[in-house]
Amino acid sequence: MRRSLLLLSAGLTLLSTGLASAQNNTPRNLILFIPDGLRALKVNPDTAPAMAEVRDKGVNFKNPHSLFPTFTMANGSAMSTGHYLGDTGVFSNTIWTGYTSVPAGNTVVPFIENDEVLGDIDEHFGGNYLNEDTILKMARDKGYSTAALGKHGPTYQFDHTDKPEKAGLHSIVFDDATGGRHGVALSDEVKDALTKAGLPTATPPRGDNSKAGDAKTPGTTVANVAQQAYFADVAAKVVLPMFKARNKPFVLVFWSRDPDGSQHNTGDSLNQIKPGINGPTSMAGIKNADNNLAQLRRALDELGLTASTNIIVSADHGFSTISKESKTSASAKVDYDDTPKDFLPMGFLALDLAKALDLPLFDPNDKNAKVEGNKHPKAGNGVLGKDPEKPDLVVATNGGSDLVYLPNKKLAEKTIKALLQQDYVSGLFVEDSLGRFPGTLPLSRINLHGKAATPTPSIVVNFRSYASDCGEAPTNSSVQVADTVLRQGQGMHGSFSRGDTMNFMAAIGPDFKAGFVDELPVSNADVGMTAARLMGLRATQKGDLVGRVMSEAMPNGTVPKAYVGTLKSKPAEGGLTTVLNFQRIGSQRYFDAAGFPGRTLGLEQDAGKQKTAGK
Repeated sequence: MRRSLLLLSAGLTLLSTGLASAQNNTPRNLILFIPDGLRALKVNPDTAPAMAEVRDKGVNFKNPHSLFPTFTMANGSAMSTGHYLGDTGVFSNTIWTGYTSVPAGNTVVPFIENDEVLGDIDEHFGGNYLNEDTILKMARDKGYSTAALGKHGPTYQFDHTDKPEKAGLHSIVFDDATGGRHGVALSDEVKDALTKAGLPTATPPRGDNSKAGDAKTPGTTVANVAQQAYFADVAAKVVLPMFKARNKPFVLVFWSRDPDGSQHNTGDSLNQIKPGINGPTSMAGIKNADNNLAQLRRALDELGLTASTNIIVSADHGFSTISKESKTSASAKVDYDDTPKDFLPMGFLALDLAKALDLPLFDPNDKNAKVEGNKHPKAGNGVLGKDPEKPDLVVATNGGSDLVYLPNKKLAEKTIKALLQQDYVSGLFVEDSLGRFPGTLPLSRINLHGKAATPTPSIVVNFRSYASDCGEAPTNSSVQVADTVLRQGQGMHGSFSRGDTMNFMAAIGPDFKAGFVDELPVSNADVGMTAARLMGLRATQKGDLVGRVMSEAMPNGTVPKAYVGTLKSKPAEGGLTTVLNFQRIGSQRYFDAAGFPGRTLGLEQDAGKQKTAGK
């Protein structure tokens, strides 16, 4: 689905008459706080009091949406630009770039949560692989003070084209790499302020929180406290006081690795579905992120900045517990040294496609070594074909969904047929130019077909999901098959289940209503568009897959109507049908859940005829 630029322009013109910030000559500040992987319904006054207060005293976005594929870098690209993934080209955390990235380990399928890799991809794709300007770049160009702190990869993505060696105003960036050889350089002004605050110039490591364990050893049982305390101290004791002294409006992005990091690596549930990501380690991760937000709000109070600062809190995605079970996978019937018997191994999709298509499999993360016998690809990714340098098919492994690229487009029908045979598959989305196939929907239907600079996937494979009987709400007890090195019982995301698309969202500040419950659908693309509108920023857009301004959450803002609906593919042989449940405001769709009914959490029943959303 595409929104035309004409419609967007008209919508913004209408909105400009109603928003409070447009009537105020004093520029506002903005803090965008991103608690990575925070499920909407896990927030309450006991688990996360600071975030609960923002939600209850400010705006409660009760109908939130992460973009599919529900991964960190993908949704970070939406929040940073206001565009859907078909325009940004960040289709997941691991993508096929069509060239060998040296910083990523000499691979054509780089994991892009890395500053050096992002720089390399930028260089290959004309200086800006996102193909759209970010809100931090636009704010910096307009004279705002700008900063981004937190998790390696998505933090830098917010102003990845900034070049500190060039003259002019620069963003302050702190992430895992700060102080290291590949970290973004700190200015003398920032270094001096760190010294005065008694803080080091290098980010501390994650410590035990980074330990994922293995098939026999549990992962972490502690949150990412020390590293995030450093980022919060830098923000509260260095960056915010510096911005206040400059006497200019500012934008600060704080990307909290928790609860994501603690949920991924949790050691509470080794090879067991329960408690999964609802154990004490995950809860400690939620509280850790909440403590960081509370510290930032205290700093705003102490500096007298609260009245002039808007805060948007938006998680990039929800979360699920990992399942490694399948009755149809040939790869699950092979014994591996590092995988429990009858469990799916890392890279099961590449292994199963290689067998079904009768193609040699090579490992792009191991110098294109051939994968055979009881081996699996080291990072799950695979290149298939007689010549690994000129593959027929490429699999980019990500977690709750995988990307399939087809340099040999003639394999499309056979590949889709093979995927439909697997019980771990729940919904297929196919690049429009390949044609229509029974059992699948086009990428354009979910905003994955646009003006992306990076290669567009040929097929996006969604994996099966369901709710466990752990006593939690369904979206809090989501389980999904995941193509990952992590183990059954640990955490993952990336699927099209409502457990992964239902992220936490809230806002508070002078340009937001107080005590307002927003029943309308909102998304992470809307976060980017709303942030830009609050700061009066205008981008020169290349693509037209954009979010909307969340006007209903603002004093005197327009309140649009929303509807719900369903899209269905033609049934494949055997009856499998990809179904998409969505909501709509104007021509813009918000995607709730998709897949094969009964195999995706949120598709247990038909959405029925269109009706007003939230009623």
